[in-house]
Amino acid sequence: MNWLKQNWKKMMTSIIGVLAVLGAIWYAIWGLKDYQVNPEIIAKRYQYQTSAINMKMQQQSANSYSFTYTSFDGANVNGRIQYPVNVHADSNDKYPVLIGIHAMGRSENRWWMDSFKQRPTLEQTHKITEQALESGYIVIAIDSRNHGKRKDAAYSIIDIMDDMHFWGERDPYEQMVVDTVKDYRVLLDWMDNQSQFDKEQTHVAGYSMGAQVSLLLASTDQRIEHVLSIVPPYLDDKTAIVAPKNFARAINVDTLWLVTANDDEYASKSENQELFEMIAIDDKKHIQFDGGHVLPTGYYNQLSGWFK
Repeated sequence: MNWLKQNWKKMMTSIIGVLAVLGAIWYAIWGLKDYQVNPEIIAKRYQYQTSAINMKMQQQSANSYSFTYTSFDGANVNGRIQYPVNVHADSNDKYPVLIGIHAMGRSENRWWMDSFKQRPTLEQTHKITEQALESGYIVIAIDSRNHGKRKDAAYSIIDIMDDMHFWGERDPYEQMVVDTVKDYRVLLDWMDNQSQFDKEQTHVAGYSMGAQVSLLLASTDQRIEHVLSIVPPYLDDKTAIVAPKNFARAINVDTLWLVTANDDEYASKSENQELFEMIAIDDKKHIQFDGGHVLPTGYYNQLSGWFK
């Protein structure tokens, strides 16, 4: 016992030393390293070519449709569109549009339902859809890559994130986000040829990963006029090609509201403020809530003015 007491500190020091060496080896081999991007690199990475979109609609209710279309790389994209009450797809009038972009691990369903598969919609984005419809907006949402009906059971979101954090494989994550942005750009191509959409009133709103995508989309596609970005994650240059901070200065929209949480697990208060200050437009607003990444119940009541 005396020997153990006498040598305890030496043993712990040795163990800590070994762990430090192993950690250094892991970081040297698999740890993510920063890299730099510039506007030219970003523009090239987000370029796409589209051919036949092959939009197919299926009516679900009097003013709601499910749809599928072919994206730039031949991938099948699914989603839903809902018109305000008493407005139909063959209307001759023009209406503003809200494109809803869901969070990681979610699906387009979260823009329409208060729960899905017995899991509540903690993001409360269905309430934003209700606000938009009541304000006369057409609402559209699609599943992001590897989400919802587009999940890859052989390589799930959990696999993607584990491979990035533990083995330094960032390409699958970055490609998922980049291609999701391109999917929305192809959707905008289709919208360009639809007379019922007011091309001067194209809004995007997103929560978490959806907030990230909304900022990337607004930066890379000038057809977006208004942005509502709710608790976007702050990403450093280890994933530079999808980090909102690297896109913020290029955002040129009419209106942008950034909604953040002061104790967010994925973005600190100072990081959120830094992102807001980078956005160089006149009509912008920063709404801050206490608490974490899941915003308090009813937070959407402070966002209704965005639709006006």
